[in-house]
Amino acid sequence: MAAVADTAGSVARRWSLHGMTALVTGGSRGIGRAVVEELAALGAAVHTCSRKEDELRERVKEWEAKGFRVTGSVCDVSVREQRERLLSDVAERFGDKLNILVNNVGTNFTKPTTEYSADDYSFLMATNLESAYHLCQLAHPLLKASGSGSIVLISSVCGVVAVCTGSVYAMTKGAMNQLAKNLACEWAKDNIRTNSVAPWYIKTPLVEGDLSRKDYVDNILCRTPQRRVGEPEEISSLVAFLSMPCSSYITGQTISVDGGMTVHGLYPVQG
Repeated sequence: MAAVADTAGSVARRWSLHGMTALVTGGSRGIGRAVVEELAALGAAVHTCSRKEDELRERVKEWEAKGFRVTGSVCDVSVREQRERLLSDVAERFGDKLNILVNNVGTNFTKPTTEYSADDYSFLMATNLESAYHLCQLAHPLLKASGSGSIVLISSVCGVVAVCTGSVYAMTKGAMNQLAKNLACEWAKDNIRTNSVAPWYIKTPLVEGDLSRKDYVDNILCRTPQRRVGEPEEISSLVAFLSMPCSSYITGQTISVDGGMTVHGLYPVQG
């Protein structure tokens, strides 16, 4: 019986986030909100941020009512000084240690490549890529100090295969996937793992306009073997897994969560 109890205890520890701390950017809605709730439900103390103060305040109240340990601060992660202030706040809250960093913030607007302005390019790069890169830099000493750090970058299948969502967005996501590989190798000595999660279409406010058009949805589904779009919780569950001790030998990977879209070549979709 003692051996069974020991095994059960070991399994429980591998599949738990109790005692861990996490920073999730852009946590007031969409995938970020689902990630915050998933990590908190599994026992982590979570800090998140949003540009929208009223929305963030409302979310924190909801989480407190559920018994989650979640705090929040207003931050536009596309602005360098605000990123630095965010990490300073996180360091103070969590005693200069951080177990989990989830770089979730991202945005997009689609244009033909020849029509993107220099300002368009700079905005998308700063929001999607530069913010993630800089936050990894800032969080490194906190992740290292924790003794076991995990970085999860929320990328996109647009960084894996060509999708008509705009070349700049695709560039930012492809670069994030490569960043995961490089940091996995460079920071392994510090016991920090880095992975990238690449979603296909997920029901979030970012794409609700697209998903309201039947012709657009039909175009998505005909390329998706599972014949549906994804739910935010189908991303957050993978993020949680990659943050747990049970995934301790997984690093440098880009995992597509896409209903089979990225492996669908010339194969008739049924249904």
